[in-house]
Amino acid sequence: MSATANQRVALIIIDMQQCMATVEAGERNNPQAEANIQRLLATWRQSQQPVVHVRHLSRSPESPFWPGQSGVLFQPAFEPLATEHIVDKNVPDAFTHSGLERWLHARGINKLVIVGVSTSNSVEATVRSAGNLGFDTYVVSDATFTFAKQDYAGTYRTADEVHAMSLANLDGEYAEVVSTEEALAFL
Repeated sequence: MSATANQRVALIIIDMQQCMATVEAGERNNPQAEANIQRLLATWRQSQQPVVHVRHLSRSPESPFWPGQSGVLFQPAFEPLATEHIVDKNVPDAFTHSGLERWLHARGINKLVIVGVSTSNSVEATVRSAGNLGFDTYVVSDATFTFAKQDYAGTYRTADEVHAMSLANLDGEYAEVVSTEEALAFL
């Protein structure tokens, strides 16, 4: 399922900011996610396929995503190149009020590979919109991660459980869930 000679496949990297790499972010899963995102990013760059970096900017001064703090900066391994597109958002969905849909359509991009954090929040919201907007969307299970949390009934759920449920919510409805290896085969 590799891209044809003229098909462009965008890699969308969500919220790989410094505050997501701190202990304060919480108990997480997929410790190999960053390495897998780096592999995908290197391959996309080598293939000269489009890369989009999504950055969350909070509206709340108490948030680690509040502009002007070190936590809002991209992690050094995911620092965008000058040729790569940056989307700033202040809600979980990278398509809401960001111009991302228009940017993709203007470049004839209909196939999206989505990675980053957190699976149960910004990744899930963005993937749902991408699918609803008609993009051919793939979420990379081992290049995304999330955090443990209590469910609505108050039951503690591990990060692996939260991650698995988010992927189940997306697969077949809004996107296809793939591995890093499967996503690398797109190019």
